[in-house]
Amino acid sequence: MPMPASSPTMMNTGFVPADLDGASWSAVEPLVRALLAREVASPEAFESWLHDRSELEAACSESAAILYIAMTCHTHDEAKQGAYTAYISEVAPELKRAGFRLDERQVELADRFPLPAARFGVLDRDTRAEVELFREENVPLQTELDKLSQKYDQIAGAMTVEFDGQERTLPQMGRYQESTDRELRERAWRAVTDRRLQEREAIDAVFDEMIGLRHKVAQNAGFADYVGYAFRARRRFDYTPADCVAFHDAVAELVVPVVRDLDASRVSSLGVDRLRPWDLSVDVKGRSALEPFEDGKDLVTRTTRALERLDPRLAAMFRTLGDGSGSQGAEGGACLDLDSRRGKAPGGYQYNRDRSRVPFIFMNAAGLHRDVETMVHEAGHAFHSMLAKEEPLLHYRHSPIEFAEVASMTMELLTMPYWDEYYNDPESLARAQRKQLEGAVGLLPWIATIDAYQHWLYANPGHTRAERTAHWLGLDGRFGHTVDWSTIEPARETQWQRQGHLFGSPFYYIEYGIAQLGALGLWLHSLEHGEASAIDRYMAALRLGGSKPLPELFEAAGLPFDFGKATIARLAERVADELAKLPA
Repeated sequence: MPMPASSPTMMNTGFVPADLDGASWSAVEPLVRALLAREVASPEAFESWLHDRSELEAACSESAAILYIAMTCHTHDEAKQGAYTAYISEVAPELKRAGFRLDERQVELADRFPLPAARFGVLDRDTRAEVELFREENVPLQTELDKLSQKYDQIAGAMTVEFDGQERTLPQMGRYQESTDRELRERAWRAVTDRRLQEREAIDAVFDEMIGLRHKVAQNAGFADYVGYAFRARRRFDYTPADCVAFHDAVAELVVPVVRDLDASRVSSLGVDRLRPWDLSVDVKGRSALEPFEDGKDLVTRTTRALERLDPRLAAMFRTLGDGSGSQGAEGGACLDLDSRRGKAPGGYQYNRDRSRVPFIFMNAAGLHRDVETMVHEAGHAFHSMLAKEEPLLHYRHSPIEFAEVASMTMELLTMPYWDEYYNDPESLARAQRKQLEGAVGLLPWIATIDAYQHWLYANPGHTRAERTAHWLGLDGRFGHTVDWSTIEPARETQWQRQGHLFGSPFYYIEYGIAQLGALGLWLHSLEHGEASAIDRYMAALRLGGSKPLPELFEAAGLPFDFGKATIARLAERVADELAKLPA
């Protein structure tokens, strides 16, 4: 992909050839050696060294991104799977070793030529943490973990069901959970669950290996368990495991009762004696499923119109991604692959191609309202990438995940007034808005569940599968919906297997809780001070990328960096007030 035109900040230093294949170690190695050997004799020369390193790592990152995107968009394509496997087996380990040597050199240079802390403090802090954590013996272990993550994606991506005479992907089956026909919902739910349960043993086996390998990684780095290692590796300098426990407790006390009150209301409205898992998504008034769009192209058209009304600057950025009609991954420089199809990995993501500085959005749209939420969510990530793209240091073009998710979750909330672009009648619009607000507060218990589960898993790495199941069921009892699981207990026991983060991004989930509170804070600001003020704060903070510590990024958006009881109570109360204004 051609490099963009340079600007004073979006520079091409000339150190890295424009056509470098960053997924070829033989092409990258000479440049690594040149950086390691370069004589640096002044702070100015050190800063130039940092920019050259950044350009090289951006080229490597983009090459990896292209391989990953191809792998997730075409899980059935042996060539694309093989290319990604070869990369993580042969190239990624060499890049990890090279990264450590460069980190060591960078720390040494920082000690000799200190740069202004206001600009380089976060970079220096993070680099020193990487040096502290690196162990050569962990490189092959991480390679094995990457392969296991790919294996999970392949298992999940291959799942389809034959239903009503047609083969369907699991995301496509989600539509049936909004059907007003309870018998049909149950049949569809059981078809999907039975298909998932066929892979229970295989997924458990993958996870068993992951737990053991991660524990070894932590011990090799001098930690008692993976909990301490993960907090350091994820650069959680501004909060602790105790803060996470406080979040769990606050959600259990303040949010779970709200969600269970909604469950009780759902029982009454549906006229059933108890909620079953297939009763959680259907409209309580028996109305048919929301139908916000036809296909990926239509979804993009409607989203563009909604963003134009929210803020033309956002719409202008969104238009650069394309019209949504493509379905071949990132081939030809495409930025969108949206429609669900057989052979795509599950889920959705935004992946920035770091050298060309162009985002890519992947999702599995099936014509559901949740696809609207995913679209604006991933658009928020793309806005973050685009607003920070002129930052010359790659490290600062990525922010801590706790704030990166503020970028995406805020878009879910601030676009709500303009969802009439997806729904032509006021009743459907109100339904969609209510669904979003219920989901915003209802997500917090699930986040607490997944985070608490991970704390237990990695603090007790020698657990058995039976113990793992028992602990999961205890957490579901504490945080879950008021659902009757009688006769279908295996489905309850394996709910966690659907959460891909547990496999590919361990300990990446509390970030969603912290970010959800931040997004709700910006949404509340928009209600009290106007959308324009909220968007200005949003964009100003996103432009900082990751150049400031986490509390300062929240402060730039006018938000407190706090996820304790007081903040949760205030936001939960306001969500409840707004829900009371919307018809059920």
